[in-house]
Formats: sequence, structure tokens, C-alpha cells
Amino acid sequence: MADSNKTLYFSCQSGISGDMTVAALLDLGLDRGEFEKQLASLGLDGYRIEISRRDCGGINACDFNVVPTRHEHVHRHLKDIESIILGSGLTAEVKDLAMRIFGRLAAAEAKVHGVSVEEVHFHEVGAVDSIVDIVSASICLIMIGAQRTVCSPVPTGSGYVQCAHGLIPVPAPATVELLKGAPVYQSDVEGELVTPTGAAIIQTVAGAYGPLPRMRLDAAGYGAGKKKFKRPNVLRVFLGTDVSSADAPQTEDLLVLETNIDDMNPEIYSYLMPELLEQGALDVHLTNVLMKKGRPGVLLSVLCRPETELKLEAMIFAETTTLGIRQRAVSRCYLERRPATVETRFGPVKIKEVFRDGKLVRRACEYEECRRIA
Repeated sequence: MADSNKTLYFSCQSGISGDMTVAALLDLGLDRGEFEKQLASLGLDGYRIEISRRDCGGINACDFNVVPTRHEHVHRHLKDIESIILGSGLTAEVKDLAMRIFGRLAAAEAKVHGVSVEEVHFHEVGAVDSIVDIVSASICLIMIGAQRTVCSPVPTGSGYVQCAHGLIPVPAPATVELLKGAPVYQSDVEGELVTPTGAAIIQTVAGAYGPLPRMRLDAAGYGAGKKKFKRPNVLRVFLGTDVSSADAPQTEDLLVLETNIDDMNPEIYSYLMPELLEQGALDVHLTNVLMKKGRPGVLLSVLCRPETELKLEAMIFAETTTLGIRQRAVSRCYLERRPATVETRFGPVKIKEVFRDGKLVRRACEYEECRRIA
């Protein structure tokens, strides 16, 4: 059962894969015996698991390996994997999560190869180790039972990787398809940082992407990657208690977009500001600044949620003369607000009610309502 106060955060500076995910989650301190008992109920043979610790660039990380005990060269369809999982002794929650992850993989492979989901042949993903990775990750995630899962922006790596279809560019086409909608960036590491399995897992469980949420940190886990880079190749996960409970102000993680402008007609700002708010900005303000060469300028600041960042940046570039926009993460503490309507001698009026710790502390008329009545 999910813990309504727990937040799980994936810090993916070195990417994410199936085995790294399992290792990092186990490193949070999960009951190893219970994990192995649930995995055994999968009823799949031809492998053994090895869980150990390994030094990764100075960080002592958990290492999870699935070791085949016999040679297997099987191309499975989604229905074959579904038969294995649904016919196992796994819990209903684990079965559901594992099948949702495999469903994402099948949809991505189908899109990349131009076939139906039913026709998809899983190559690497159909192998025993990948099935065990996904099921193991699902077991760990259900055991943790976090109410909220957040992930950092995802680095893609660069170069080429060898697969069943030959040499393909990094990130692999299936990984690109799976990461649609997620914030990504190309790091300076040459190699595959995100595997299709890792992308499918995080896209299935992450409810949001962004900086580390405000929480009381309870545990941290490190999952070892198999490749050696100039920096530690680990997936780091944080498990914490949400501090935005009933006895504390609510918080949320936001972004501030800023740019300095000294060569634009000031009349444009009166058009730009309401348009930014209409497109999802939470706040927009202008500050007079003195810029280089003694020029008076304007600092445009836009407060927004991470999911609206790209849209708002595109509008700023299109509607202003700026050549660059700065982004920085901020955390906002706020009071709960609820819309309401009151009856007055002028008729019904929309107001805003403000609550703290569940108690009403203030009421305020909406400005537009006051202007309409006036």
C-alpha cells in the first residue's frame, strides 16, 4: 500500500538502466529475503541473481546482476512475456506494474519498427535478464510504496551502441520514443547512458520531472552501472517524508526564467505579460536594471512549473529581442487557496479563500470582480 507521505526521487546524472534501478532501490534498505522470495514466485528458471557491492569512482554502490545459467536465444512477443508474468505467483500490484512497463516497451518498439504491438519481437528486452530486471524493479517499487515519484532531467549520452539490429546511434530509437515528454539533455559522456528498459521504468513510474523535491531525507541508495566513465557511474535514489503535510505549509518545485533586455520597444511588454500568464506562467514581473555600456534595461522574470518551461521559453524568444534565457530551480512555500462565491447587495461576487493548516485565515475579493462591479 502506498505511503501518502513518502516521496521517491531518481537522480539520473549517469543515466538509468534496469539493473541500476534494482540495485539503487535495494540499497535503500529493502528486506533482501522478502525481495528474493517474491522474485522466486516469478517461476522463471535459467538464471541466478548476484547482489554485491562495488566501488564506482569512490562511491560504494550496490551491484545487481542477472547471470544466465543456460544459453538462450529467444525472441519473445508481448503475449509470451504476459503469459510468464500473469501466470506467476507475483502479487497483483507487481504484475500490473511489470506489464505496464512492458506495454510501454512494446509500443515504443512497434513505433520504431513500423509494426503492430502484437508483431513486436523483443530481442534484448525478451531475454531472461531483462524480464528479471523489470520484474525485480516492480517488486522493489511496490515494496517501497511511495505515493510520489519524481525524476531528474535525463542525460542521453552520445555515440553508437551495438544491438541485435546492428550499430545504432545513442540514444537508441526505442529509447528516444520512450523518453518523449521527459526533459532530456546530451551529456559529455560517450556511450549509452539510458537503456530502453531504464527509460520504460522511469516513464511508467515518474509522476513529475525536476529538481529534488523538498522532503525530510530518510534513506539514499546507489545502484552501480556496468560501464566505467570519468565520473561515478551510479544511479542515486532518495526516499524521504513529504514535509508539505497538514502541519506545514505546502511546497512545490518551480522554475524561474530570466532574461535582460535593453533593445526592445517597451510597449511590447504590455502585450507579452498577459500572454505569458495565459500560456501557464504563474507570475511575470519586470525590474529596471542598468546594463553594460550604461544602458537602462529590463529584467524579465517568469515563474513557472517545469512542464510549461519549453512553451514559455519559445514565446519569450519569439516575442522579444533576447538571445538567451537563464533558468534556475526554486522551491515555493504557499498557502492553500479555494475559489468561492458570496452574495452581496451587488449580486454574487467571486472571492478567494485562504487556508493554513486547514483553517480559513483570509478572504479576498477577486480584482476583476471588483472592477466589473465598479
